[in-house]
Amino acid sequence: MTHTPPPAEELRLLDAELWQLDARRAQLLARRAWLVAALQPKWQAPQPTGPTPAAPPRPEASAPSVQNVLLVLGGVLLTVAAMVFTLVSWGHLGIAGRALVLGAVTVAALAAPLPLLGRGLRSTAESVAGLGLALTVLDAVALHGAVFPETSGAPYTALVSALLAGLWAAYGLLPRASELRLPRPAALVAAQLPLFFWAVAADAGSYGLTAALLVTAGFDTAVALRLTSRPLRVVAAIGAYGVGALGVLAAGWLTWSASGPSAAARAAALLLLASAIALTAAWQTDGPGRSTPAGGRSVGLAVASGLLTVAALGGVARSALPELWTVPAHLAFGIALLAALRLDRLPGTVRRGLAWASGAVQALSLLWALPVVGVVVLGPLAWASRAWTGAPSDARTAVTVDVTWPPHAEAVPLVLAAVAGVLALAVRETTWRPRALTGALGLVWATALILPAVLELPYTAALLIQGATTAGTLAAAVVFLRQRLTALILALGASASLALLALASQTATLIVLCALVALFTAASWRLAPFTAPAALGHGTALAVALGAAAEWPPSHTALLVLVVPATAALLAGRLGDSKATVPVEVAGAAAAVLAIALAATDLPLLATVLALCAVIAAGTAVRADRRPVGYAAAALFVLATWVRLAAWDVAAPEAYTLPVTIPALLVGALRHRRDPRTSSWTAYAPGLAATLVPSLFAAWGDAHWTRPLLLGLAALAVTLAGARHHLQAPLLLGGAVLLLDALHELAPYLVQVTDALPRWVPPALAGLLLLALGATYEQRLRDARKMRDFLGNLR
Repeated sequence: MTHTPPPAEELRLLDAELWQLDARRAQLLARRAWLVAALQPKWQAPQPTGPTPAAPPRPEASAPSVQNVLLVLGGVLLTVAAMVFTLVSWGHLGIAGRALVLGAVTVAALAAPLPLLGRGLRSTAESVAGLGLALTVLDAVALHGAVFPETSGAPYTALVSALLAGLWAAYGLLPRASELRLPRPAALVAAQLPLFFWAVAADAGSYGLTAALLVTAGFDTAVALRLTSRPLRVVAAIGAYGVGALGVLAAGWLTWSASGPSAAARAAALLLLASAIALTAAWQTDGPGRSTPAGGRSVGLAVASGLLTVAALGGVARSALPELWTVPAHLAFGIALLAALRLDRLPGTVRRGLAWASGAVQALSLLWALPVVGVVVLGPLAWASRAWTGAPSDARTAVTVDVTWPPHAEAVPLVLAAVAGVLALAVRETTWRPRALTGALGLVWATALILPAVLELPYTAALLIQGATTAGTLAAAVVFLRQRLTALILALGASASLALLALASQTATLIVLCALVALFTAASWRLAPFTAPAALGHGTALAVALGAAAEWPPSHTALLVLVVPATAALLAGRLGDSKATVPVEVAGAAAAVLAIALAATDLPLLATVLALCAVIAAGTAVRADRRPVGYAAAALFVLATWVRLAAWDVAAPEAYTLPVTIPALLVGALRHRRDPRTSSWTAYAPGLAATLVPSLFAAWGDAHWTRPLLLGLAALAVTLAGARHHLQAPLLLGGAVLLLDALHELAPYLVQVTDALPRWVPPALAGLLLLALGATYEQRLRDARKMRDFLGNLR
């Protein structure tokens, strides 16, 4: 029988079991929380299923933005309404009504912002204040139309703008209105007008108007530097830059168009005023606690101040001195700006800006001098088509054969020398010193080159000076290691210009080229990678000049030019692994190509030149690191043989080529047997080409059938041999010759068939061929699909 405890006992037992269950559940929940924390990177609790509730839509415009837009639109609409009332409905009221309406509305609009500020409605107060300021302008316009209709616009505008500027500033300084951000910037905007319109009213002329603009810009600059309110500083900076730029442009135009020293002095005074404003702003901007952008603005203002000073002083000098000295005078004033670097009282950014301004003036001066340098360096190119037509009278005539001499070029050497001196003496900073010396070297080089043409020295003196310049630049390349590359480039440019300049006279050409060869050869002891190829290039030009002086035909001159590649090959063998080896070999190869081009019109001499080039290449291939040049030597030998056969008008070239081909093939077969890795192009191609190619040319010019038949049989045999032994060279060479020989034999019949067939037949045949190919391709694809299905069923 089941024992049933009394109700009180049973209740006690149930409470005890429930308490135990709660304790166990708490232990299990704590353990679960620990396990979840330990496995958090690898496991996430199951997420609830079902659609995720959509996020509330984000408003496209924030509440403050909507508020500001509404306030601005309300203010604009009220202003427009006031303008319409003033301009259209004004005549319907009497004088008292006009004053009462506009005055009441203006006073209400200006007074309303004060209680609005007390309630914390700042944006609304700003909008209403803007409306009140606009109404004051309308009051002034209405007052001019009703009370002062006879007053001129300029003086009235000057007076009203000054009064409005004072009124708005006073309004912005009221105890509660000082919290508004609009009145004081608006007063500063109105303050831009009084001086200019007073100058217009006083008929002050262009100088007075420009002075008014600059004084206004100075006032804006002072406001931007002294006040701390950010809105005021922004408006003042915009006014200073904008009005100042207009004043500077006007002053610059007055300087450029000045008719005499007096007008130039007045314009210079205006530019100096602008320069003083910019310098003061730069000085005040660069102070303790200023940020990096402020330092950049200080440098920019200092640059502007320096350039304005140079323009002012240079304008006065231009009106007082001959036009020749305009650029040197500006350059002198620009260099004088560098004296500011020694003034320790100036802030660092100001000194840096003045130095940049000086550099800008010097760069512009060099840009002005560049055409003269270009004429002197590139002008001798015209002698290439007028070689040995007679020496010119002076250096300037020598460089202006096809070009015009620039005006006022007499001052160019002075400009170049002055800038070179500044770069060499004034730049002392470690980072910029090497670059400055490089620039100074280039400017000295340019000065020396243009000096004979500027001074119109005799032609011989010009050659001597340019030669000395070339030698001096080479010496600089040896002495100054950091400027070596620049000096070498300048020396090569000077030597090329000198060689072209010497083309005017035969004697000068020979002497100059001999001197250049000797000079660059001597410099090759230290600068071989650059000067040795230059010496070979000048030697090539000397060989051509000697042949022309001896009145040799170009084909005979080619033999003399071959001395250069032979010398280059010998020199490259002596240099070994030097850095100059490759440049020397390239120069020699270029000379060899020139020799081949010169001999192209004389086949016997062309064959000789090709054979000599092959000898030089074979000698180069003796070196272990130049073995591949042997292929070029073999090709040149074969080409020389073909050219010689063509020169002799040989009807049966096989009589001359077969004695070469058979031993060559035997040697190739022996080498291929000893070293199976040897390419068939190395073993068999030279011997096969020696006979097949000349025979092919002969067959194409042979009207009989014997030679083409024998050539076709030989080519077929070579092709089959290549296919049998899997040799690429015999297969391709024999196949190509066989194909060309067959085309030659079939050409007459193909022409007859083409003429006999209707014109629609070739396109039809081509279409049928394409259809057949497409059908075959489709059949192959279908067979491939069947095979794929069959293999798939095997699984």
